[in-house]
Amino acid sequence: MALSLLIVDDHPAFRSLASELFGHQGFDVAGEAADGESALEQVRRLRPDVVLLDVQLPGIDGFEVAASLSRQVRAPRVVLTSSREAAEYGERLRSAPVLGFIPKRELSGATLTALVGDG
Repeated sequence: MALSLLIVDDHPAFRSLASELFGHQGFDVAGEAADGESALEQVRRLRPDVVLLDVQLPGIDGFEVAASLSRQVRAPRVVLTSSREAAEYGERLRSAPVLGFIPKRELSGATLTALVGDG
């Protein structure tokens, strides 16, 4: 059974490309969100297995969303992504309650599966 995935990014073109990419690479793309608040709402509504979460979002940033999600009873697996490199986030990334970080230029079904497993 395919893992359900919520894609959270403030750029519509990125969300569309990521949805297509991950849909073709074995994930069930359950939905998309453009900002932190709508991400939290979509997680409550859709209950995805995995959230691919951009770090830089309007309003609530990805780190805050991840922290909020980690306090849920049935928390999804969260992977952060950004067009910036991991080193730019330093300790904030190291202490985030997430499975890992994938730079956007390295996103693929294989890299995401390597972090979250396949079920």
